[in-house]
Amino acid sequence: MRPLKRLVALVLTVGAGAGAITAVAVAPAIAGSTSSTPTIKLISTNKGKLLSVGGFVIYRFSHDGTGSKNTCVTMKNSCRKTWPALTTTGSPIANTGPGVKKSLLGTTKLPSGKKQVTYAGHPLYNYAFNYGKGSTLYVGVHMFGGQWDGVTASGKAVK
Repeated sequence: MRPLKRLVALVLTVGAGAGAITAVAVAPAIAGSTSSTPTIKLISTNKGKLLSVGGFVIYRFSHDGTGSKNTCVTMKNSCRKTWPALTTTGSPIANTGPGVKKSLLGTTKLPSGKKQVTYAGHPLYNYAFNYGKGSTLYVGVHMFGGQWDGVTASGKAVK
C-alpha cells in the first residue's frame, strides 16, 4: 500500500502587535504506515547515509530503549499519529546493494497484532509530517519523552 500524501500548513508568528512576522510553510505529509513488504534503502543525506523507505528517512525512538518494544503506541497522546510505526504484512526487504544489512531487519508485534519493522532490534517509525524525500529536518527532535533519531546501516542512531 502506498502512503497517501497531503499538504499540511504550519503557521509561525514571531513578535507581537503590528510588527509581528508571520511565516507559513507548506509541507507534504505522509499518511499511513503500512506496506505489504517495505523495502529499506540507504540514502545519502546531509547527516550521512540513513535508512529510508520510499526516499523518506525512517526513525528510531530513544524512549524505546534497547528492546524491540514500541512505547509510542501505548502512550495516551498523539505520539502514534505523529510517529506512525513502520508496519508490514510480510517480511521487510533490504535493498539489493551495499548498506542495509538483511540480518539486522526484523519485526516486533504491536498490541493491535500488526508487525512493526525493526532494525538492529529497534522499532522503526515514519514521521507523519515529513517535509520531503531525504529530509533530515526531524532527525534528533525531542518529542513524547524521547529523541527521534535517524538510523545508519549498522543500526546506530544519528542525532
